[in-house]
Amino acid sequence: MPQRFIIIDGSSLVHRAFHALPMLRTADGLYTNAVYGFTTMLVKLLTDYKPDLLAVAFDKGRVTFRTETYQQYKAGRQATPGELSEQFPLIRELLDAFGITTIEEKGYEADDILGTLAEKASKQGCEVLIVTGDRDALQLIGPETKVLLTKKGISEMETMDTAALKEKYGLTPSQIIDMKGLMGDTSDNIPGVPGIGEKTAIKLLAQFGSMENVLANIDRVSGKKVQENLRQYAEQAILSKHLATIVCDMSLEFIPEIFRINPNREIVKELFTKFEFKNMLTKFDVLFPGSGQASDPVETKTLELTPPIIAASRAEVEAVYMEAKQAGHLCCYPLTADHSPLASLTGLAVTCIGKTVYIPAEAEGWCVVFDLLADSGITLATYDAKRLYNACRLRGTVLRCSVADTLIAAYLLDPTAAAYPLDVLVEKYLGQTIILPVGDKNLTTKPEYAAWASSNIEQLRDALSCKLADAGLDKLFEQVEMPLIESLSAMEVAGIKVDREYLKEMAVSIAGKVDLLLEEIYLLAGEEFNVNSTKQLGVILFEKLKLPIIKKTKTGYSTDAEVLEKLAGQNPLIDKLLEYRMLTKLKSTYLDGLETLIHAETGRIHTTFNQTVTATGRLSSSEPNLQNIPIRSDIGRRIRELFIPGDGYEYIMSADYSQIELRVLAHMAGDASLLEAFRHNQDIHTKTAAEVFGVAMEEVTPELRARAKAVNFGIVYGISDYGLSRDIGVSRKEAGYYIDSYFAKYQGVKRYIDEVVAGAHQDGYVTTLFGRRRHLPDINSSNFNQRSFAERTAMNTPIQGAAADIIKIAMNHVYRALTEAGLKSRLLLQVHDELVLEVTADELERVAVLVKESMEQAVELAVPLLAEVKTGRNWAKAK
Repeated sequence: MPQRFIIIDGSSLVHRAFHALPMLRTADGLYTNAVYGFTTMLVKLLTDYKPDLLAVAFDKGRVTFRTETYQQYKAGRQATPGELSEQFPLIRELLDAFGITTIEEKGYEADDILGTLAEKASKQGCEVLIVTGDRDALQLIGPETKVLLTKKGISEMETMDTAALKEKYGLTPSQIIDMKGLMGDTSDNIPGVPGIGEKTAIKLLAQFGSMENVLANIDRVSGKKVQENLRQYAEQAILSKHLATIVCDMSLEFIPEIFRINPNREIVKELFTKFEFKNMLTKFDVLFPGSGQASDPVETKTLELTPPIIAASRAEVEAVYMEAKQAGHLCCYPLTADHSPLASLTGLAVTCIGKTVYIPAEAEGWCVVFDLLADSGITLATYDAKRLYNACRLRGTVLRCSVADTLIAAYLLDPTAAAYPLDVLVEKYLGQTIILPVGDKNLTTKPEYAAWASSNIEQLRDALSCKLADAGLDKLFEQVEMPLIESLSAMEVAGIKVDREYLKEMAVSIAGKVDLLLEEIYLLAGEEFNVNSTKQLGVILFEKLKLPIIKKTKTGYSTDAEVLEKLAGQNPLIDKLLEYRMLTKLKSTYLDGLETLIHAETGRIHTTFNQTVTATGRLSSSEPNLQNIPIRSDIGRRIRELFIPGDGYEYIMSADYSQIELRVLAHMAGDASLLEAFRHNQDIHTKTAAEVFGVAMEEVTPELRARAKAVNFGIVYGISDYGLSRDIGVSRKEAGYYIDSYFAKYQGVKRYIDEVVAGAHQDGYVTTLFGRRRHLPDINSSNFNQRSFAERTAMNTPIQGAAADIIKIAMNHVYRALTEAGLKSRLLLQVHDELVLEVTADELERVAVLVKESMEQAVELAVPLLAEVKTGRNWAKAK
């Protein structure tokens, strides 16, 4: 059976992935949309086609034999955006980890490498599959060679062989070059013959067979104008064919062994973690079970989990409590029914004075466990303490032990890790390389695992405490993160009420509106078609209705959101389409999803707040992910209408920090203009617009203010001219001018950013106002793109991290103030810079004052913190 050889046009598909996917970024700001798209395609190819050999070809610079022949070849193409440039080395790094050979040759393009390898591999009997988004490669089709042509983005592929090519274009592979010679190629700036498009070229080739025969029989060509152009531009046609011809005889050797796939599991795992491709690792394991390269031997210890000592009687459990009370400290590891906020404890492993016992929930003295946890005289070290806090709340008690959580400590020391499993922490900080038993998916829910975990926590806590102190993170750990666990636990267990009937009504209403919209769309279009088909919609909009073409891709017309928004108002159909998309997204993403998350007994949604996910220190949430609800849109407002006060409460209260990141920037940069604006309560975006665009504040238009707002927040995130141009719809040159103008007017900000970056180069990390640290391993990299990304991270981390710390401090203050005042009103949610509460009517005014003061006095900055407090009968009305 012949070996299957896949050759990927890396340059084509990376660009395609970048433009097909939204601007994905990791928690620490690393752009990964091209990496993710390319990796998805690669995994799909490996899964579906199971190649024996694989290679990826890349362009090497813009100077090739073609540019030497014709200087205007590919001229006019915009420079590659920095957000894409920085992803190429990441993709190469990933390919190296996969053990996949990459090739580039000076003076040639990736297409030429494809052609040469395909030619030589097919002659050695290989089955060759060329993967590309460029139709030029169709000329390479042969008896043993097929082309997999990407269609929608990179998710779909069309297999092209000689029969498919003939059916679709009526051409042979060699005639693809003739067609290019006649019609040219605007994307590559190949001139061709003016007036001859694809249809005419195909028609001529059907009649005469080749471009040379067309030129030899011009008198027989129909159409005087076509004849004139063929005579006048004959040499240009010949040049165009030469430029379009892929070289298939480069001096590349095809040695099969070079192209065998040889992945390194550990490096792939590290990269998937770095890129936050959490779902990819499972797919990789399926593709390459047990793969990995040999490495230096490491002393390992196979963990033999043994049944623990069980404390089953009340006397035994009370003895554990008394030992802990006498010692003043203990370590424990909880087991819960699941990881939801309302999960009850199923058991607790406790270690005290070197002795570990396991107390099952069925033990006679199980209630004593909660007496122990409620003892403020005991210091407790554990892992994932929020489970203990939640379990106590469900029992109607409060955890009062002084807690040290090894999970949170590990996160503070390494905030960019993908996860913090206990066995990994034991290896990293205690030097014990443990091999846990494999094949048991429920291992970490068993008493023997809990006992092992508990027995290691004290030593782990001590090691982490030393490192926290050395890094200056001990105060952040003790004063912010540890108290936050109690606040988050209260919020998770409380949950938030969802108006289930309104949810059902809204779902039915939206479904009806969607059906009605479809009828109106068909009526306006004059026919029925698949509204979700980009191809069919493009034909309706740009061929039938003759709307202006905003953007084209190699597969046809673009009908993405950006295009439709630019066409808004030009035809009633566009407005209907925008509404249709908004409503279908609302229903599928939110309404259908929320219904399944409503707890059967409480009628409330109990989201999980994640304290160890983002690299910046911000909280995230899951089931549901409340961070993804659109902030200022009709969709977001409709979703928020569903969240209402529960029984015994009358109002939802929303308390939102105003422009907290910009206020942090003003404080840290000490910029006189920013300080003045915030101290005098000026509209910062209007002021920035006046400064950047050189107009009086009263002359600033809404459009100028919107652009200034994008610049203000873009500066915080280290935005580039490309990123800003996409955000506000201007050219890169104009966006660059805005950024330069900003720094010219806000020189304190420029000075601060330069100093932060210089400090990062020296120290290798940056810190927030509260000591939160972010290491930047690539800050002194010789690779320009990696170094540039690290520099941008250095710019924005102190600002974003400080803002994250402030909202956490504010949450703790609000929670403590409500508790100490004995108020019934309570915290429910934290979303970005907003706190959401459930409030009784009689406490409304008091809570509003309490919340506002707690937030505005959370920390003292050089500019005032401002919190806006609003109330309403649902979350939307409180915004």
